[in-house]
Amino acid sequence: MITRRSLFLGLLAGCALPLSACSSVGGPTGRVLGYAFGEEGLYGSFEDNGRVVPAVPASVLKERNIRREVAWSGSEKTGTIVVDPENHYLFLITAPGRAMRYGVGVGKAGFAFSGTATIRRKADWPGWTPTPNMIRRDPDRYGPYASGLPGGLGNPLGARALYLYRGGKDTYYRIHGTNEPHTIGQSVSSGCIRMMNQDVIDLESRVPVGTTVIVRRGAADMAEVVA
Repeated sequence: MITRRSLFLGLLAGCALPLSACSSVGGPTGRVLGYAFGEEGLYGSFEDNGRVVPAVPASVLKERNIRREVAWSGSEKTGTIVVDPENHYLFLITAPGRAMRYGVGVGKAGFAFSGTATIRRKADWPGWTPTPNMIRRDPDRYGPYASGLPGGLGNPLGARALYLYRGGKDTYYRIHGTNEPHTIGQSVSSGCIRMMNQDVIDLESRVPVGTTVIVRRGAADMAEVVA
């Protein structure tokens, strides 16, 4: 029988890539930016396209994962996304010398990819469909979802998905939301790059199709939290 947990683990395994290249931190807290969703603040509950996004529980919202503006010493152009899977951060370069930093969770596919890709598609409350290979490999698990799993609060892709392409081909590498905010800032068993729903909605609203995404280890060394 397929349980919710086994389905979750199986679904995001579909992010696996054919490419070889898919605790709180002390100190200054910096200046938190972004949209103030709902009465509860940055990570509170709010309505989005007819769905109510749950607030992130204070018990799982670690300081190091709160999105904030940081100083950036890299040479990337404004509008570029830089992902550091090893340090569980995603950076959006907002201006010369500045970036927005987001905490992320990283699945196996997230560690399998490196280099540069381009966002070619964005989706609100994305659905998920197993590939033909997945269905052939495990028809009992994936066969029931051959027609797709609709987007929604129970979908492990969360509120938004950004689809990355390289050379005109889908890399199967995704930046997406999650219904498990407690996994942000951690390495997880499956999936690509996951963000809290509040953060992925914020990021998606800031970046157009065509945005360059660079995935590399050690990118966090280019960022410095400022008071």
